[in-house]
This record gives sequence, structure tokens and C-alpha cells, in this order.
Amino acid sequence: MNLIKTLKTGIFGLLTIFFLVHCSDNSYLQDGGTSNPHYDGTVLDYLNSRPDYFTKLVEIIHLTGMEDVFTDSTITFFAPTDYSIDKSLTFLNSYLYHAGNDTVSDLSQISADVWKNYLTLYLIHDKYLLKDIPQMDTTAMNVYGGQAYVSYNGRPMNIGVVYHDENGVKYAGYRQLFYSYIYDFTTNDLINAHVATSDIQPTNGVVHVLRFYDHYFGFNVNNFYNDAVSAGIKNKDGETNNDD
Repeated sequence: MNLIKTLKTGIFGLLTIFFLVHCSDNSYLQDGGTSNPHYDGTVLDYLNSRPDYFTKLVEIIHLTGMEDVFTDSTITFFAPTDYSIDKSLTFLNSYLYHAGNDTVSDLSQISADVWKNYLTLYLIHDKYLLKDIPQMDTTAMNVYGGQAYVSYNGRPMNIGVVYHDENGVKYAGYRQLFYSYIYDFTTNDLINAHVATSDIQPTNGVVHVLRFYDHYFGFNVNNFYNDAVSAGIKNKDGETNNDD
């Protein structure tokens, strides 16, 4: 009986450690903020400190030659994780494969101009914390529409804070930041990206990490595919293929 009790205690202890580590590793992909929002380093330093989520994103920054923006400029960065980048690459590769073309196995196969065009959608000049952003209600955009901000891409993007309901009380629940691609300016048709963790504050701005499982890098994955193919995708021999 003592042996069984000891084994149960040991198994419980191992499970406890596993769940603590698991929750710790993934906690900042859940809705909410961080216990200590300040990071002693630049935005690029912060991204480099999380290779479990931003390895490909950092590689894209280097491919586009935008390191100075992420180290010297004051920015608000809505950071897509590698999972979102992989989702767009999977979509792209599926079409390339069925067209009989080489698929992308290295990010450098895609034009740096294409990467830059989409990376800059996620960048806003100056520093905006959640508390600085107007309210947004996706069911009442004429009343609470958030606010348009011009991205580094030059395209206006919508930023808003959604006030969730709690116990039947409207707007009394937790607040969640949305970063939105304005798909149709005439109808306010938006492609919303949900922020999983907001207000991470490196020394030169703020990082809001986007929820990964329902976001495609570039927002509109069809546009990403078309632009990548139109610019030409290098094959494994380094030759550019412009064919669809």
C-alpha cells in the first residue's frame, strides 16, 4: 500500500510540474496581459528572446532589411507568430504543388518586397497601449468603431478594444484588443486579428501578440498567394519561377 501511495504521489507531482511548465510556456498566447509588461531590450530583442514563437518572423525582418525599425524607431507592433506565417505558407504551397511548381521550403524563396509589403501592415508609428485605443463593438461599428491608424505599409488599419459582456451586463467583462485589415472601405468590412497578449513594452515601443490559430500572415491569404507568385518564387536551384 505504501508503494502504491508513493507511486501516486510521484505521478501527481510529475503531472503538476508538466502542467505548470505547459501553462507557463503558452500563457502569453491566451487572452490577457503579462504580469510584468516591461522588457529590458528593443522590440527586436524581445522577438529574439522568444524563438519558440518568432523565429520565422525575425527571419522575415532580416530578409526585408528592417532591423533598424525594430531597434531604433518608436513603434506599435502587432506581432504575428510563426504559426500564422506557417498557415499562409501552407496555403501557398498547396496551390504551388497542384500547379506543378516547386513549393517554398525557405523563406528567402519569396521576394523580400512581398515580405516587406505584408510585414509593414503590422507596424504603426508611435506607441499605443490598450488604454490608448478607442472602444470597438463589431455589432455596432457606427457607435463604437475603434479608430483608423496608418500602418508603415501606408494602408489604414483599424484598431479597437472590444468590451466583452459579463453575467448579462453589457461591456462589463474583460477587454480585448482587435487589429483589423479594412477589406472594404465603403462597407467597413474588416478582417479582424485578435490580440492574445497586449502591452508588452520593450524600450522602443509596444508589442501586441496576435492570436495564432485563426490568423493568416498578411490577413488576406489569397492576396498573399497572388503577390508571392506574381513577384516570382525561387526554386531550390535559386531560379525564379513566375508561372502560376
